[in-house]
Amino acid sequence: MDARPNLFGSPLAGTFLKHLVSAGKALSDSALPLEVQELVKIRASQINGCGLCLDIHTKEAAAAGESALRLNLIAAWREATVFTGAERAALELTEQGTRIADAAGGVPDEVWEAAARHYDRDQLLALVSLIAVINSFNRLNVILGQTGGEYRVGQFA
Repeated sequence: MDARPNLFGSPLAGTFLKHLVSAGKALSDSALPLEVQELVKIRASQINGCGLCLDIHTKEAAAAGESALRLNLIAAWREATVFTGAERAALELTEQGTRIADAAGGVPDEVWEAAARHYDRDQLLALVSLIAVINSFNRLNVILGQTGGEYRVGQFA
């Protein structure tokens, strides 16, 4: 017997997932550029070790036209020349927000200032909300042992 519950076999989990997906949809419809959204989802998922989310978001980003070079360099974005200043600011905020337990004082002001140079207030709120949502998906999937590798583009659309 597997003590882990089946995420897709529970009415409660189904309701919870419906709301989490709805929150994600509200953000995907925001003014935050879709390319940035996928970079954020991938970077947080790398940090959290979420194979399912990495499978989903790398495939979706590639299908939307993201290059293999950029996808392969997300984990080393600081040492890569292929990301814009706006993308770098979003990736830094993603790392700070995802590793919040490691930062005794929360997200440093200079990280916020860098992000604010590239994004307006609504975009910043969408960015922070997206970081929170993808971290929720990551934690849910990692805790329940969801695996990656079988996702097909558009599967959950």
